[in-house]
Amino acid sequence: MTAIDTDNAPFERPVASELRRGMADCMPVLLGIIPYALVLGAQASQKGLTVAEVPLMTGLNFAGGSEFAAIQLWTSPPHVALIAAITFLVNSRHLLMGAALAPYLRHLPKRKALPALFVMTDESWALGLADAKARMARGLEPAFSLPYYIGTAVIFYFSWIFFTTLGAALGPVLGDVEAYGFDMAFPAVFLVLMRGMWKGFRAARPWLVSLVVAALTYLFVPGAWFVGAGAVSGLIAAYLLAGDQ
Repeated sequence: MTAIDTDNAPFERPVASELRRGMADCMPVLLGIIPYALVLGAQASQKGLTVAEVPLMTGLNFAGGSEFAAIQLWTSPPHVALIAAITFLVNSRHLLMGAALAPYLRHLPKRKALPALFVMTDESWALGLADAKARMARGLEPAFSLPYYIGTAVIFYFSWIFFTTLGAALGPVLGDVEAYGFDMAFPAVFLVLMRGMWKGFRAARPWLVSLVVAALTYLFVPGAWFVGAGAVSGLIAAYLLAGDQ
């Protein structure tokens, strides 16, 4: 069995090989995910969540940024409507990520595409999209390798659940884990992912617009509106500058 569906396409690796390739490619990024997974778990335990409740949260709402936002807003009893609204707002970037990935998923039936999108994170999205573009440049069809993507996404999924749970278990022992500098891993991972997608300053102008708008919104507008503002402004900038590349 191979990871290719067409008879006339160039030679493709077997599924198992593609899975291993995805797992290998995600390992450097995974090392950066572990510290802030521990931070999230420790913060959740300090807010009163049990070691059994933390993996339920991180497994069902598999999106680190919104989980941090939810924990910051957590009270007893929790304001469910507020947390749900902020979670949707922070996760709104996934609408754009899914739209960018959609052209590469058209060959997949929904029974495969939808579970793949459920485990999509910023990291697996970036790796999967970069790999699809590289495969397209080599003439491989389909450009999107589902086994490769699953190899990255599943590792991230189970590692995230495990290390957030470990952070919850160790939280009372470690105290304030941010004092160890673990929270710096979060922006560091995104800087590495952005570097891997860098195509020059002209192509990065929508990123700059998104960054400036998000930063200004963060400074002057309360709440998590900076996420949606950054995403929408970046999308508009990309549309307006599309013919000027």
